[in-house]
Amino acid sequence: VQLQASGGGLVQAGGSLRLSCAASGLINSYVIMGWFRQAPGKEREFVAAITWGGEGTFLSDSAKGRFTISRDNTNNMMYLEMGNLKPEDTAVYYCGTYRGGGRWSSERAYDNWGQGTKVTVSS
Repeated sequence: VQLQASGGGLVQAGGSLRLSCAASGLINSYVIMGWFRQAPGKEREFVAAITWGGEGTFLSDSAKGRFTISRDNTNNMMYLEMGNLKPEDTAVYYCGTYRGGGRWSSERAYDNWGQGTKVTVSS
């Protein structure tokens, strides 16, 4: 499966964005999918993950209370609703599928990374 993130852009602090992750193939077999981000000069970090049916969602401490992750298996899509954005949320956001071999928050446990989408939050 190939993933493509979209929906990024320039937004003022306090604003909102909705990121989308479109899969070229079926995502039904991917029990867990997740969002990561990479700010300039920094390593890629975990943002959120979601189980197949959406019953389990996991957010980083920085995302809790502001971001919501969801997925639509029928249409092979995953979303990240981001609210109350802060300048420190500025990064390129990537979506990936969990393949195991590590924690859900570990970048190394994911693959099928697609091209990311850039989010810039101005102060």
